[in-house]
Amino acid sequence: MSALGGGTEPGTGRREECQDHHVADLIGEDQIWVSGDWAGRFGLTADPDDTGYGHTPRQVAAVRPESAQALVDYHLAVAARTRTFLTALTPADLDRVVDEAWDPPVTLGVRLVSVVEDDLQHVGQAAYVRGLLTPG
Repeated sequence: MSALGGGTEPGTGRREECQDHHVADLIGEDQIWVSGDWAGRFGLTADPDDTGYGHTPRQVAAVRPESAQALVDYHLAVAARTRTFLTALTPADLDRVVDEAWDPPVTLGVRLVSVVEDDLQHVGQAAYVRGLLTPG
């Protein structure tokens, strides 16, 4: 499950924020994004419900990391917590229902697959953009 612990979307870190949001919900803790000055380091306010989904171009343009290191630091913090969570899981944990708002209810295993799938989509998007910007 290495996709749960790596990479960033160019300029935003939104991949980590979605992972941060879901893992925080699974462990019943605050998101790393809102538990420190992470949002401030990206020029944003800490809003636990704002994962960037559905943002307008203006909202995306408002994301201004203080440095590339801010992206790396946030990535490392989210990856470390995710890794700690994953290493404590047992196979039986994967069948635990974590969201009854869906039909059928969502198990922990399905939620983790969803997080990985979201991460992989963002990695693909970043690779595509990089390809557009790389000459020849």
